[in-house]
Amino acid sequence: MDTERIIVIIQARMSSTRLPGKVLKEIAGRPMLAWVVERARKAQTITDVIVATTTESSDDPIVGFCAEMGYACTRGSLNDVLDRFYQAARAHRADVIVRVTADCPLIDPAEIDHVVREYKRSGVDFAANRLPPPFGRTYPIGLDTEVCSFAALERAWREAKEPYQREHVMPYLYEERGRFKVLRVDHDPDYGDLRWTVDTPQDLELVRVIFERMAGRADFGWLDVLELFQREPELARLNAGVGQKFYNKHG
Repeated sequence: MDTERIIVIIQARMSSTRLPGKVLKEIAGRPMLAWVVERARKAQTITDVIVATTTESSDDPIVGFCAEMGYACTRGSLNDVLDRFYQAARAHRADVIVRVTADCPLIDPAEIDHVVREYKRSGVDFAANRLPPPFGRTYPIGLDTEVCSFAALERAWREAKEPYQREHVMPYLYEERGRFKVLRVDHDPDYGDLRWTVDTPQDLELVRVIFERMAGRADFGWLDVLELFQREPELARLNAGVGQKFYNKHG
C-alpha cells in the first residue's frame, strides 16, 4: 500500500497587487478560495490540502475563513514563500508537495492527478504542466500544477538565495538544466494561450461567467470549460487584454 503523503499546498494572500482581496472574492456564491480547496480535495492521488497564508494581519480574514470551513491553514513569510511552503510541508509531514495558487478556481482535480501520476511514473524531482518563458506551456493558464519531492523542496529551501527564487517557490528546481530532474507535462493540441486564472477584475468577470454557464455544477473539468469556449469563442474577449505576469519578466 502506498503510504506516501502527497500534500496540496495552496498559497493565498489578500495583498495581491492587481486585484486586492481576490482570494475571498465571491464566485457563484462562494469565495474563490473555497472553490480552489474543494476542487483540489477531489483529486484522488492526494492525502491532504493545506492553505498557506502569511503572518500579516491583512491575511487574518483568510485564517478566519479557513477556521470556519475546517480547512487546514498555516502561516508564514509574506515574501519568502519558499520558506512558507517548506514550513507547511514539514509541519504536515509531506513526502510530495503539490503547489497550487489560490487564484485558480478552475483547477481540475483530474489534472492534479495527471501531473502527480506523471511525476511518479517518470521518477523526476519536479513535474509541472506549466513553466514560465522561455520554457512555455500547453495547458490553459489557471490549471497550473507543480509537483516536487520534499527532498527537492528542502534542497531549494537551503540553497536558493535570489529574492525571486524565494518569492516564487519553484524556480530553483527548474531554471538551471541538470540541477534537478524536471518534467514538463504537455497537452496536444496546445491551449497555452487560454487564460482562466484570476488576477484582474476582467479575469474575475470571465470566471464568474464560466461558473454561471456551468449552472451551479461543481464537478465540471477543464475540458468542459474548453468545450464552452469552443461554443462561445467571444468569452475569451472578456480578459483578452490582460497580460500574464512572470517571475522572470520585470518592469
